Amino acid sequence: MKAAVIESVGKVTVAEVPDPTPGPREVVVEVAACGLCGTDLHILQGEFAPTLPVVPGHEFAGRVVGLGSEVTTLTAGDRVAVDPSLYCYECRYCRTGHNNLCERWAAIGVTTAGGAAQYAVAPAANCVRLPDHIRTEDAALIEPLSCAVRGYDVLKSQLGSRVLIYGSGTMGLMMLELAKRTGAAAVDMVDLNPERLATARTLGCSAAAAGADEFDRPGGWDLVVDATGNANAIQDGLGRVARAGTFLQFGVADYATTATIEPYKIYNQEITITGSMAVLHSYERAAELFAAGVLDPEVFISDRLPLEQYPAALERFASGKGRKIVVTPGS
Repeated sequence: MKAAVIESVGKVTVAEVPDPTPGPREVVVEVAACGLCGTDLHILQGEFAPTLPVVPGHEFAGRVVGLGSEVTTLTAGDRVAVDPSLYCYECRYCRTGHNNLCERWAAIGVTTAGGAAQYAVAPAANCVRLPDHIRTEDAALIEPLSCAVRGYDVLKSQLGSRVLIYGSGTMGLMMLELAKRTGAAAVDMVDLNPERLATARTLGCSAAAAGADEFDRPGGWDLVVDATGNANAIQDGLGRVARAGTFLQFGVADYATTATIEPYKIYNQEITITGSMAVLHSYERAAELFAAGVLDPEVFISDRLPLEQYPAALERFASGKGRKIVVTPGS
């Protein structure tokens, strides 16, 4: 089969690789669509410590075409979206419900072969059936949405909150959509990309600007979310949190990124600084929200490219162009 392969740091190709074989409790999925993500860029840059070469792609959906000997919950032909999370279920974090912090954390498309291929293997337990009205090629959006749902679990958003989001790429826009549905009084968006700000306005943010100074919020925001991983955005956002407010580090920063905090201010104003890592008990809820229409795929997916163009798609994503970019191995 054909697959995108990150062969070494900085090198990605599309090549012929062996067809996958499912284990007893696994299935083979014929991939309809696979989304690109900042994590893929980090792997290409040599971060996240994956063993290279690896087939990337942790945001994917498709059709079940092969069943392991012990699979009873799925049948051939089922259309599914796949939670890429692979946990050990044995370490302290798994046993206390923090599986996303698993000491042996792994993920399809990060540490094992992923969905940027014609076929991918996944545990049957990680597959969520798609309802009839959902197009399979749109369902690659469920995984990033599940990360956003996890972010809001951490935020514990209250009705009437004033929200500031840095970054109006795919993840920032998903956080916008969830904020609107969790009773935010206002959701303001910051981004340097005019095209992305235009999309944020289309989706109904309260205000959008290239910098937070352009907003009239002298008291700050109750919830500040960084969806960029950019050091400048993070530093600016830390200073925009209102008294008793929360700053969420949601964007994936480079390992070397640093920011300065003011411990007295955190103490004196009871500010919370927290983070949200990947998926935790949120994939099924994201699938239900997606089925209920929380996202418009035609807005969120800006590019649909054949698998053969994966290297070019990754370059386009790295340049900041478009919104969610997906490759479609079956096209």
